Amino acid sequence: MTNAPAAARPEPPRWYRWTVLAFISLAMFGNYYLYDTIAPIADLLKQQLQFTDEKIGLLYSSYSLGAILFLLLGGIIIDRFGTRKATMLFGVICAVSGFVTMASSDIRIMLLGRFLLGLSAEPLIVAITAAIAKWFRGKELAFAMGINLLVARFGQIAADWSPTWARAAYSNWQTPLVIGAFLGLTCVVGATIYWVLEKRAEARYALGEAGTTDKLVLADLFRFNRSFWYITALCVAFYSLIFPFRSFAIKFFIEAHQAERSFAGQLNSLLPFAAMIATPLIGLLVDRIGRRATLMAVGTLILVPVFPLLAYTQVTLYAPVVMLGLAFSLIPAIMWPSVAYIVEQKRLGSAYALMFLLQQLSILFVDWFVGRANDWAGASVANPSGYLPMMWMFTALGVAALAFAFLLWRTETGPKAQGLETIRA
Repeated sequence: MTNAPAAARPEPPRWYRWTVLAFISLAMFGNYYLYDTIAPIADLLKQQLQFTDEKIGLLYSSYSLGAILFLLLGGIIIDRFGTRKATMLFGVICAVSGFVTMASSDIRIMLLGRFLLGLSAEPLIVAITAAIAKWFRGKELAFAMGINLLVARFGQIAADWSPTWARAAYSNWQTPLVIGAFLGLTCVVGATIYWVLEKRAEARYALGEAGTTDKLVLADLFRFNRSFWYITALCVAFYSLIFPFRSFAIKFFIEAHQAERSFAGQLNSLLPFAAMIATPLIGLLVDRIGRRATLMAVGTLILVPVFPLLAYTQVTLYAPVVMLGLAFSLIPAIMWPSVAYIVEQKRLGSAYALMFLLQQLSILFVDWFVGRANDWAGASVANPSGYLPMMWMFTALGVAALAFAFLLWRTETGPKAQGLETIRA
């Protein structure tokens, strides 16, 4: 008996599509959890393994290096082997990276684990996004991608809250990483069940085509307009502030503000939690009113006072962290969709790939440099003022983001506007 021609097959039933989404999102949960396993144990690495803050920063920088190297492959693996095989391959490497990271106190082994995570985590995200496009194109695609990101954010929140729900594990540096490694197996579980579901569906249903992956075409770099470059510069400054701060935030809250580990983790979780709740609502608002450049400027304006408040005042920690969470919700919710309005469709892949490349390059160096600055200034429980250089750097990046947001606003309210202020969906 032969399979029916694709044209004669029905589309997958709705319940089947949502089952696929549930399990493919499970792989995203493990991916995001693994990335955030270092921050809650940063002070333990310093106390028990005598790691410097520079070494802690390098654990994040090695992730960025792996992510950059994958980007230079241009999504070839995903395009050549398909989303099912790519999701399995990168899911397995993600899971392996967790076990490598926890296996030894040797910084070289841990750096290898984090490098493997960067090499696989970012392409896993790309492969999953392409797979969702295959299953949901024309059928609640934006909502499906939103649910997928929601599950991924739960991975971040679970890692930040692990000092609360796994308090006993934090008597040493390794046990939390062991927990992370086993939770990272959800990358393999999700990818395996997705493989089975899609393999079964291919013989019965008509499936859509996978979404295209972002590739950097060098010739496109000379065709982008001024607004795109301002958004890219804003993107680099913004994420070079957010992610390195999250890398050291729990350690900073513990050592500079005498916060308990569980409370420090809960504070750090406010950023992804705020993004989970507020980003879709902000997206709806912006689609109705436009004013994208104005709102991005407002978001960066909120960002600037956060680190002086943390460094020089005794205000409740909730205030600056909530401000940071608001900016983390507002800016990305507007920035990434805005690119689609100012770049031609055929160059959109190059645009996003370039933004990601520059973002990861900057984060690579900022994570390392922040750790080195903390060591140079002697940041510790005994010397909380040693964190001031870190706060100054983050403030400077916030000011830079505000400057680029202002330049974008000035361009978009002038004669060379690309429509970010006026287009409504």
